[in-house]
Amino acid sequence: MKIITSEKYNKNILEELAELEHKQWAHWTKYMLNNLTDEDIKRWKRQIKTPYSDLTKKEKDGDREWAEKVLKIVNKDKENNNV
Repeated sequence: MKIITSEKYNKNILEELAELEHKQWAHWTKYMLNNLTDEDIKRWKRQIKTPYSDLTKKEKDGDREWAEKVLKIVNKDKENNNV
């Protein structure tokens, strides 16, 4: 795994996004472990093969929920840099 050390990245925002990624992984892993059924495994395998544009509205909404969390961090960084 390559660690990003470039100065072109804001270290604070990088850490906030990494923390969010960990939260997303933990959320998914907890859900998966609590819902490991043959039906769910079949659905997840289908979703893995499905481009985002072909997901259902409900599936896209789940991805958008996490994308909005990223936007909050990015927008907060932009606001802090404009002060």
